[in-house]
Amino acid sequence: MTVRLLLADDHPVVRAGLRAVLDTEPDFTVVAEAATAERAVELAGCADVVLMDLQFGSGMHGSEATAAITARADAPRVLVLTTYDTDADILAAVEAGASGYLLKDAPPEELAAAVRTAAAGRSALAPAVAHRLMDRMRTPAEALTRRELEVLQLVGEGLSNQQISKRLFLSQATVKSHLVHVYAKLGVDSRTAAVAAATARRLIRR
Repeated sequence: MTVRLLLADDHPVVRAGLRAVLDTEPDFTVVAEAATAERAVELAGCADVVLMDLQFGSGMHGSEATAAITARADAPRVLVLTTYDTDADILAAVEAGASGYLLKDAPPEELAAAVRTAAAGRSALAPAVAHRLMDRMRTPAEALTRRELEVLQLVGEGLSNQQISKRLFLSQATVKSHLVHVYAKLGVDSRTAAVAAATARRLIRR
């Protein structure tokens, strides 16, 4: 059976490279490309597997597009293909319904295997990603929650508590509460120290 693929990435060179690699597989056919996450959502119905980047510049994020696609009946599988391996990105993608998470430096054979695994309805995780998820499961009390990571990511981007509350539709008191928990888990006492510690541990990206 031929696996129909949709390539969603805002870089034409990346899409061309992926197409060149995937076209060498006899059971794959690239049926469409999307330069934005919004366009990927529109075109997803024509594919069995969507290879989804996470960052598209302005507009919808890849994890948001993944959630929109996987919420449909008879949805295609979404395989995230990105350069980011932070906890914040991984959790957002997994919770959005991604069937797999692969890094862009994966060798061609690993990419092909991941596509086939996702198409078959199974999970396909890069070894480094699986390792990070296992670490979170081993120390759940110390792991930041998805919401705590979201708040901390926005702190790292320079947003104030008021701006974060508006972005995430939370009260400022809730934002402060999340930050208190973040400080305790990371063993820090300031926003700057929290961002530095989380960046060093690859919990968020800068």
